[in-house]
Amino acid sequence: MTELTLAKAVNSGLRRALSDDDRVVLLGEDIGQLGGVFRVTDGLQRDFGTDRVMDMPLAESGIIGMAIGLAYRGFRPVCEIQFDGFIYPAFDQIVAQVAKLHYRTRGAVRMPITIRVPFGGGIGAVEHHSESPEAYFAHTAGLRVVTCSTPQDAHTMIRQAIACDDPVLFFEPKRRYWTKGEVEEDAEFPFDRARVVLEGADVTIVAYGPLVATAIDAAIAASDDGISIEVIDLRSLSPLDLDTVEASVRKTGRLVITHEAAQFGGLGAEIAASITDRCFLHLEAAPARVTGFDTPYPSARAEEHFLPDLDRILDGVDRVLGRQNALTGWSAS
Repeated sequence: MTELTLAKAVNSGLRRALSDDDRVVLLGEDIGQLGGVFRVTDGLQRDFGTDRVMDMPLAESGIIGMAIGLAYRGFRPVCEIQFDGFIYPAFDQIVAQVAKLHYRTRGAVRMPITIRVPFGGGIGAVEHHSESPEAYFAHTAGLRVVTCSTPQDAHTMIRQAIACDDPVLFFEPKRRYWTKGEVEEDAEFPFDRARVVLEGADVTIVAYGPLVATAIDAAIAASDDGISIEVIDLRSLSPLDLDTVEASVRKTGRLVITHEAAQFGGLGAEIAASITDRCFLHLEAAPARVTGFDTPYPSARAEEHFLPDLDRILDGVDRVLGRQNALTGWSAS
């Protein structure tokens, strides 16, 4: 095993995919000579050439359009969207073409396209550089949407995404790029399954991407008060592994969902509704959502108030336990 940062783990996974399959090509803005703004693709153009790792113009719709043509010709393109908020110029290509061509052709055409998207806040940037647009794509039939939270998953899941015959949106938590962890080169875990990363008995916290680490911190802090929290890393946002969440909630009876994206219409709403359908008679309290606010992303000076943190997640835990909290201001116990 090797210790890598999450960014280096993505790089390692891309390198392995390029080595294993000549059909894999990388496209993006500044991904070649510069190695990407986060240096995730550093050294890949040098080692695999400009025909395999291609610097593209500042035109996201053109990047995805070229990837569609390459996929038609049997390649497995991997596109980098430089920042999350830059994906919108390519939105039409992704939802109207990439997501639908397999169905439109009655299965004759596959779109094995991987679209890498650094997402989320916490790096001191502003809107267009700190957004969480995953719900748009999870809502779109024909797309897989996944996200990693650890270097191991970053390495393994990017390879699985590239090998998949379906189009995959691969969301990378940019504020965790410098998180280090052990990476086993050939480790395998289904990339459409959630993982229980911390077992507990009193409350289930569901998180993904950048907030998995925060949820673990909240669980550790809550243990000082005698509260046992189970933390689930969703990993796949579409399809959702609701079976794993359901099994946990049937045990704990309480659910807190957290994500950086705004609350209205977010993944948390779908999870809360689905788990309520499945676990209504097992729930001791209504599911709680701890999310970003329903506003445009704020300036860097205010982002710490926008992003869910340990205190806000613990407040959500208090809410489902019927303890005093910021929303109700009273204790039911």
